[in-house]
Amino acid sequence: MATTYAVLSEGLGKRFGTVHALRGLDLAVAEGTVCGLLGPNGAGKTTAVRLLTTLLRPDAGSARVAGHDLVREAAAVRKRIGVTGQYASVDGDLTGRQNLRLFARLHRVRGPADRAAELLERFGLTEAADRPSSTYSGGMRRRLDLAASLIRRPDVLFLDEPTTGLDPASRAHIWDAVRELKADGTTVLLTTQYLEEADQLADDIALVDRGQVAHRGSPAQLKALVGTLAEVVVADADSLEKAAAVLGRLTGGQPVSDHERHSVGAVTTDPTLTLPRLVREMDAAGLPLLDASLRPPTLDDVFLRLTGSTGDVDGTHTKEPAA
Repeated sequence: MATTYAVLSEGLGKRFGTVHALRGLDLAVAEGTVCGLLGPNGAGKTTAVRLLTTLLRPDAGSARVAGHDLVREAAAVRKRIGVTGQYASVDGDLTGRQNLRLFARLHRVRGPADRAAELLERFGLTEAADRPSSTYSGGMRRRLDLAASLIRRPDVLFLDEPTTGLDPASRAHIWDAVRELKADGTTVLLTTQYLEEADQLADDIALVDRGQVAHRGSPAQLKALVGTLAEVVVADADSLEKAAAVLGRLTGGQPVSDHERHSVGAVTTDPTLTLPRLVREMDAAGLPLLDASLRPPTLDDVFLRLTGSTGDVDGTHTKEPAA
């Protein structure tokens, strides 16, 4: 059976003066899945979301969202999507219930009071429903904002860093909501600063770098590109250089030393390297080991190795224009 895509873009480009925010973005998001859009600051993630939600017009390329052409059928796209941006869109002077009723009326939803009550209950906001939303905690405001984006039951939901600044409990609540949406058949495109978040939620991840998708695949597939991480901790700093030489020979990778921890690590794609062999080789070299480990990479490791970035804006990444 052929895959049906909720979001499909080809060569999507956008410039702001001399700045190329997107340089030909190719993206395919299958219906009913969660796609994580990751990349360094200034890589083009937010610009991509603004284009795909019709807030900006592309300078090049094409895209279809929920089956409609992004430019020729922009109004139809807007009727099929929901958007939660980096900043809450709810009115702080209105109560949670009033905010949702207002959104329901604006979208001409039948039974606005019932729909508002349904969403307040779904997001655990019923008890606070009649308080001004300005009195809500950050996590509650984000949940209310997400509820507002679901007023029309969108086919595709765009979440642009929805949990930034939230405490772990509030973040977990948002994660549960995203899982429920996927279970209901909603397609979710998620940008996030938290790699653990993408690892937990995304079926597919697109790593965006310099305005293009540099790598894509499931979390497991991207981790396989990096390989296994081997690390040893030695008793003293004087042994680090020798340990690095042994680890480099065993892994074929470039060892990285941490002088404060007296540790050295390297990446290997050699499936024959086992922990007992690693320990034996270090012991044979006369190295006093305090610890040794072989572990699969985290998405943080994948991000750093495949984008060559710490996630900060630097000389090779242009900062995306503010909204």
